[in-house]
Amino acid sequence: MDPTIEVIALLLPLTAGLLVAETNPYRALVIRGVFGAMSSLLYGLLGAADVALTEALVGTLLAVILYAVAVRSSLVVRLGVLQQDFQAAAPEWVTLTTALQQAFKSWHMQVEWVPYEQSQALERALAEREVHGICTRSPTAVIQAKTRVYRLYEILQQEGVVPIVMYDQPVTSSEEPR
Repeated sequence: MDPTIEVIALLLPLTAGLLVAETNPYRALVIRGVFGAMSSLLYGLLGAADVALTEALVGTLLAVILYAVAVRSSLVVRLGVLQQDFQAAAPEWVTLTTALQQAFKSWHMQVEWVPYEQSQALERALAEREVHGICTRSPTAVIQAKTRVYRLYEILQQEGVVPIVMYDQPVTSSEEPR
């Protein structure tokens, strides 16, 4: 047997193990691409050109692109905020944004602020699931957060970035904590 085929055949299980063990979704995408390319190369060397081409196009290229889009869209935490609070205390929000980004870094998540003009619109956005949570200033000027996503509540409680975190029980039973 050709030594090139043997090397690639031995690297496939190693790459698959790395893929399963990887916790960072972006690195996992790169490893998945490498795994698909090696599989495609192995199929080509073994004489299965049609399978190699299918693996290269669908298994590697298309899958990695679709996974990248899915991972990117699912790792953004949308937090609603009142426009006037956000503008009035800009340094405070910059500090909070930095702290939230640091807290969510281990989960490979990003923070996106969504400003609203009125508090009713902010509450409605949370109720209608336009945002994952909202951040407001209490009468004592302390920033507090409220979320309908239990896992987000747990992360915010654990990290202690926001002094007051509330969990707003969802109406349906499908989102209750596990």
